[in-house]
Amino acid sequence: MLLIIAALLLATGSAAWLLLGRRQRGAKAAVFAAVPLLLLALVATGGIAPAPASAAEPCPPGMSAPVATTPATTDPVTPDPVTPVDFEPGAAGIGDSYFPLDGNGGYDVQHYDLDLAYAPDTDVLSGTTTVTAIATQNLSAFNLDFDTRDVNGDDAIVISSITVDGVPADWSLATTQISASTGQPQVEGSGDDDATPPRTELTIVPPAGIPLGATITTAVTYSGVPIVVADAFGPAGVFPTPTGAVVVGQPRVAATWFPSNDHPSDKATFSTRMTVPTGLEVIGNGRLASQTTAAGLDTFDWEMEKPMATYLATATLGDFDVETNTDPATGITYVDAIDPTLFDRDVDGAPGVKVGDIASQIFATEPEVIDFLSTYFGPYPFSEAGGIAIGYIDEDTGDDLPYALENQTRPIYPAWAFPADVDASVVVHELAHQWYGDDLSMNRWSDIWLNEGFATYAEWLWEEGQGGRTTQQSFDAAYARSGTSSYWQTVVADPGSAGIFAGAVYSRGAMTLQALRNEVGDDDFFAILKGWATENAGTSVSTTQFVDYAESVSGQDLTEFFDTWIYTAGKPALG
Repeated sequence: MLLIIAALLLATGSAAWLLLGRRQRGAKAAVFAAVPLLLLALVATGGIAPAPASAAEPCPPGMSAPVATTPATTDPVTPDPVTPVDFEPGAAGIGDSYFPLDGNGGYDVQHYDLDLAYAPDTDVLSGTTTVTAIATQNLSAFNLDFDTRDVNGDDAIVISSITVDGVPADWSLATTQISASTGQPQVEGSGDDDATPPRTELTIVPPAGIPLGATITTAVTYSGVPIVVADAFGPAGVFPTPTGAVVVGQPRVAATWFPSNDHPSDKATFSTRMTVPTGLEVIGNGRLASQTTAAGLDTFDWEMEKPMATYLATATLGDFDVETNTDPATGITYVDAIDPTLFDRDVDGAPGVKVGDIASQIFATEPEVIDFLSTYFGPYPFSEAGGIAIGYIDEDTGDDLPYALENQTRPIYPAWAFPADVDASVVVHELAHQWYGDDLSMNRWSDIWLNEGFATYAEWLWEEGQGGRTTQQSFDAAYARSGTSSYWQTVVADPGSAGIFAGAVYSRGAMTLQALRNEVGDDDFFAILKGWATENAGTSVSTTQFVDYAESVSGQDLTEFFDTWIYTAGKPALG
């Protein structure tokens, strides 16, 4: 679908350019008829409303309708009959075979405006999300992903109104149960348990058809308690805490708290305003544009001015110790937040050593880490950075989040990410994702090795830079596994929906990069590493694109190489 969209845009003379990963460690239509008057108006004016001013880097810009011209003549002109326009519903899925109901067809989101409030005493999230998009087909209806319903069909979040371009629209909800084992829609007779929540499609029917290239502004007002995700990939969602909530997850999280085109290939800019009781903090993506107080409530306005995949959005809130500093050398502003309970919590296996103290020390190294990674990957892609160190996601059970996540400009880390030896490898991994995973997002979930393999290789580079093992020694240690190990049965570039976070995707992805380095030599390899990030900045990318890019830089036919390392199961033979 994205290729078709690109072709359409190029055909009209427009340019369009439409970025993830998890680091695991430790604890674990209705169809409307054509609207000729609307079409004529668009043709006569030759314009479509532009992308929203708040979207600093719209992706892609809206297309302009052609301006009709009339030859000069004194004779009466008989107008050609208007060709009826067919309006059809957008697809209930963006076309990803791993998660076929994720994302949607028929439009490309430009900007999300989240104007929300959270009440820690009730865990109720309420407000309005406004989605600004460009139609990529003539639409009679379109879908948003919004997981408002529980497995039993109860509405955890209630929608009170929906407007399209300021006019009330009809809408409906349709729910599909998801397998807790594969993350895919349940197949009758499979025997798999149901994931929580199911996938719910919000279908919106505007008052009139929306023509190709038009700007669509959809406002959804709602209120309720978001459902925490329990599926094949671990816990995710809006986790209530004693003072607020942690918002984190992958691949499913965004649709549990705001309606969205929930797939990493459709990135957009974000404005996130969250209102909370005065005294609490809200930590979001990008820059804090403002903080205002009224009637005992504080509203934080976070602006993410470069396109972001939906799962990377956060508005984590509660009692946090927050430090903000700007590096005079780079201009990067760092916002680091630490749950104060971590200053009273011992690091596992190190009595008396406090997690909060280690987190402070490791966060202080972020400028050094970014400077180090920039030498290999090119300039840091954002003007903000930092991190959020969180406490338990379940106070009753004492469970930590079993993964760290690369939320754009503000990764989220559980306590185990801060070991007593002040090893910053988890932070290195998540900061590497700011290039590979965030700025460059996946085109499809099968491409996840482009996130995880690169971030794991960044860890190897960092370890070597700190005087530890060389990248080749890290490769050798991984390669030492027996050839009969199931580790070698993962197809790196196609691990299956249930295998997107398999350890082999991470380490064998990194091994592929080291093997590529050995194949093409250091000069070409590091040119590939840096050029891949800088030349594709702000886009979603695929494995096929990477293979083509590596071949173009090296001047070599790498078909056999990549067939062996990422497209085939089995332990590769070393030449």
